[in-house]
Order: sequence, then C-alpha cells, then structure tokens
Amino acid sequence: MGHHHGHNHSHDHSDLKGRNLFISIILNILITVAQVIGGLISGSLALLSDALHNFSDVISLIISFIANNLTKRKASFQKTFGYKRAEILAAFINAATLIVVAILLIIEAVKRFKNPQEIESNLVIWLSLIAILGNGFSVLLLKKDAKANMNMKSAYLHLLTDMMASVAVLIGGLLMKYYQMYLVDSILTFIIALYLIWMGFDLLKDSTKVLMLFTPDTIPIKKIVDEINTFESIKNVHHVHVWQLNEDEIHLEAHIDFNKDITLSEFDDILHNIEDFVFSKYDINHVNIQPEYGKDDAKDVIVQD
Repeated sequence: MGHHHGHNHSHDHSDLKGRNLFISIILNILITVAQVIGGLISGSLALLSDALHNFSDVISLIISFIANNLTKRKASFQKTFGYKRAEILAAFINAATLIVVAILLIIEAVKRFKNPQEIESNLVIWLSLIAILGNGFSVLLLKKDAKANMNMKSAYLHLLTDMMASVAVLIGGLLMKYYQMYLVDSILTFIIALYLIWMGFDLLKDSTKVLMLFTPDTIPIKKIVDEINTFESIKNVHHVHVWQLNEDEIHLEAHIDFNKDITLSEFDDILHNIEDFVFSKYDINHVNIQPEYGKDDAKDVIVQD
C-alpha cells in the first residue's frame, strides 16, 4: 500500500476560512431579520422570498462552518478517515436546500401572480440595497476559497445568488415605485427561483458523485490500466477502484498480477513508480495495490465486489 500525498491546506488557511464564514453568518442573520420585518411591513413577496433565501444562506453557512471545523479533527479507530467528507456532505445539503427553497418560491410566486398586491416600494428599495452590500462583501470574502473547495463553493453560491436576487428585488422596487408595476414582484420571484435551481443542480450532482464514490470525470481508468500494464514485470492490472474522498484526495485501488514471484523490495520499487506516474499525470495521491502471482481470480478491470 502506498500513499503519495499532495498539497494539504494548512491550519492557518482553515482558520481563515472559518473566520470568513463566521463574518458572513453574522451579516446574513442581520440581513434576514431586516428583510423579514421589511417584507411583512411592505407586503413584498419578492422581499420575503429574498429573506427566505437569505435564511437558507444562514443555515448553509452554519453547516459549512461546522463542516470546516470538523475537518480539523484527527482520525480515530472508529473514524479512520476522520471527518474528511464533512465538507462534501455540507455541499450536498446546501445544494439540496437551494432547490427546495426555489420550489417553495415558485409556488408562492404563482399564488401572488394570480392576486397581485400593492407594495410599499421605498422599503423594498432600501432593504434590497442593504442586502446587496452585505452579501457583496460576503461574496468577496469567500470567492478565493470557492475555487478549490466544494463546501466553500456551496456557501459562495448561496451568497452570490442572494446578492443577484437582491439586485432583482431592487429593480422591481424601482419599477413599482415609478411605474406601479406590481406584477413584477411575482415575476422576479419566479426568475430568482429558476436561477436557484440552475445553480443548485450542478453542485448537487457533483457532491452526489463524490458521496457515491463515482470515478471523477477527469480519471480515464481504461487508459491508466493500459499504461500501468506496460510497466516491467506487470502481467495484468484488474479489480480497479478509483474514487474521490474529498477536495484534496483521489484514491486508486487495484490488484496487480506479476509475471514472476518478485521480492518485497522489488514490489516497493514498482509501487513507487506507479505512485509517481498516477500522481504526476492524474493527480491521484493515494494508491493501494494488492500484489498477486498466479492467483486464480477474476481478471476484469472492473469487478463487482
């Protein structure tokens, strides 16, 4: 068994992520409370829908914050991988909540469309401006980490979509104030909901693939097997599994038949070559090889366990 460890985030960077998440949580709690009060006073469904989305942001950010802290815990006999998948699970939950919230918004938008109501537009305008500033600052805080971490990306998407929703609410407030176009409240709510579904689906799909141990799209198993088969002394590579544990780790497990009964030191040399090859070419940083010689078992590349 071999492990070729790639780059790992430092505790300092993890602490920075945690701090940025905490700041975003506080900002979104304040925005949500203000929007709920303002939405009830003004009668704006778009503002209340934005508040509901913001509340889902608060929940998602708290989940992301907890997951970020759980990943710092060490492995144990009961949890041999530690909490390395906590952030993937958080991303899955957050993506699912985006879609659920969107469906609820669509239902409410249809109801309001059939029965439009006059809305206090001045309050809508001012509160949407506050939400844009607060969420915009949070988006900037999380933008860098969102590029490399699925959990942070889920939190970032929640905040980015909410900032865009607030922009839409602002536009709606201005149209209602100056042109009395109250139907725009329901239309904007519907558009916001569709955007949430579109953004949430990709993240839900990606996190599901990781949780289901599917092979990453960037890993061509057949090609890797063919390339390893060209190594000296290797007769056959079979019973292959490739999965992504979290953002930083891709694992390869395989059985390898050898042409002759090699020594343990010879196997170690070959294993080291395999580790270097799959890491440098495919970013696979954990390799587990079961060596075999003359063993009578299934020799297919993929074997259903």
